[in-house]
Amino acid sequence: MKKVSMSILLFLMLSITVFAQQQYRRPVKPTKNVIVMIPDGTSIGVVSAARWYQIYNKLGGQNLAIDPYMCGTVKTFSSNAPIGDSAPTTSCYMTGMPQRTGNVSIYPVADPENDLIPVDPQMAYQPLATVLEAAKYQQNKATGLVVTVEFPHATPADCSAHHYNRGKYDYIGSQMAYQNLDVMFGGGNSILTDDIKQHFKNTGTKLIQDDIKAFKSFNGREKVWALFKERDLPYDLDRDASEVPSLQEMTEKALERLSKSENGFFLMVEGSKIDWSAHGNDAIGCITEYLAFDKAVASVMEFAKKNGETTVIVLPDHGNSGFTIGRRDLKSYDKATFDDLFKNVSKYKKTGEGLERILLKSKPEQFKAIFKEYTDIDLKQEELDLLLSSKNYKEADYMKVSNSVNMGSSIIKIMNAHTYFGFTTGGHTGEEVFLAAYHPNGDIPVGMNTNMEINQYMCAALGLSTSLPEMTKEVFAKHTEVFKGMEYTIDKSTDFPVLKVKKGNTTLTVPAFKSVVYLNDQPVALPTVVVYIDKNDTFYLPKSLAGKL
Repeated sequence: MKKVSMSILLFLMLSITVFAQQQYRRPVKPTKNVIVMIPDGTSIGVVSAARWYQIYNKLGGQNLAIDPYMCGTVKTFSSNAPIGDSAPTTSCYMTGMPQRTGNVSIYPVADPENDLIPVDPQMAYQPLATVLEAAKYQQNKATGLVVTVEFPHATPADCSAHHYNRGKYDYIGSQMAYQNLDVMFGGGNSILTDDIKQHFKNTGTKLIQDDIKAFKSFNGREKVWALFKERDLPYDLDRDASEVPSLQEMTEKALERLSKSENGFFLMVEGSKIDWSAHGNDAIGCITEYLAFDKAVASVMEFAKKNGETTVIVLPDHGNSGFTIGRRDLKSYDKATFDDLFKNVSKYKKTGEGLERILLKSKPEQFKAIFKEYTDIDLKQEELDLLLSSKNYKEADYMKVSNSVNMGSSIIKIMNAHTYFGFTTGGHTGEEVFLAAYHPNGDIPVGMNTNMEINQYMCAALGLSTSLPEMTKEVFAKHTEVFKGMEYTIDKSTDFPVLKVKKGNTTLTVPAFKSVVYLNDQPVALPTVVVYIDKNDTFYLPKSLAGKL
């Protein structure tokens, strides 16, 4: 390891639990239901600003819904870097193993010079069983995901799919559909394929698309997907409530459906676009997206207390943007009044993205009036010139908005100049994140926990009988081991590779990224998905398939 002394290396090895299922460091009584809530990319500065904003605008008392449950911090990191990306960080929460940037619940490739934990090179690309999969596979619990981005985005994918590249939506989306989730609420209608829709019909899964009335009236027991918009949902401040439900509404509907499961449930709720606002350095976006998430927290905690059999854990996956209340160019910051800090931002009726959408459809001579209407800012000539000279498009990569001279970043620059908020970057940051939790017996994680220990806590709260590493061996075995000595071929001419295994007069056909195989052309449902990795030309599938031949 470069530039790291042996003493530091030894300390890291001793202080970080290696990848193996461990009991959490304190006793945890298992509960029927487990809910994890992730405000993506939320640094503590965002929480503080949201709390003050709520107080200033008299939106609900002196405290946030999360405040009574704060209990510690979490050290979140990738396998080879202290600053994490959403894919490897939530993957660690789900699997217990830190991973590399872009990885979705898959064992990382070793990076000996930089790895912060022991990494076995022989396990590279191995899909790793997740907490969600374990709840379904081992305990027959209902499972659900609620997000405000497209459904195969990093965090929901980490719970229910496996690949080394978070951007492979075709592979990830298929896995998520074939996981047979009981609930999937979020965005991403454009990502649905004919095959996914057919699978929903085959499994009796109700699909609701851009129909808020159907969503609100749903009260059935069938599996349900409700998707709105082509990709991500609008920011809460920009959201048309007659078209798109809030995160709180989606969470409450998920609880209503999942609580019908006799065996309990596992639910992940993500405040997805707090992270996007932070990438864009959009202060009002960060604040209002967090407050929308906090409302969902209130609903979950109310459910958990009434239910009496539910564990809730709330934590970001990483920090983002270095958000601060106060900025270096502001003099006498310690004398800034409540009005100084929150009066102007409280007048903003749109996020930077929401205002951009309006301006891009407007004539330049309307800009001043529009800006005044939605921000109460009287544009100076140089500010107007900045808008008029901006590239007239919306930056495609949401992670690069703050570093681009486009209409969106120009709007945010103007809006932020009229506030006391600061940002150090448009990217992720490496500080520890907050931890909050509820358990009916008070068995909560306290102090500083690593992301690996958070996984141990969730496994303990579920009361898993088989460890995740052992389950991984069961359901994600290499095809070369499962079908050793048998005749098999891999067909790569179709959209997804297909493994064909022959033994006598029996043929087993195994499509990648699905949970249905074919025995002499007859469909057989699997309890978990099949994963194919092109890097090593390997299918990962249940050991039990060998018994079909």
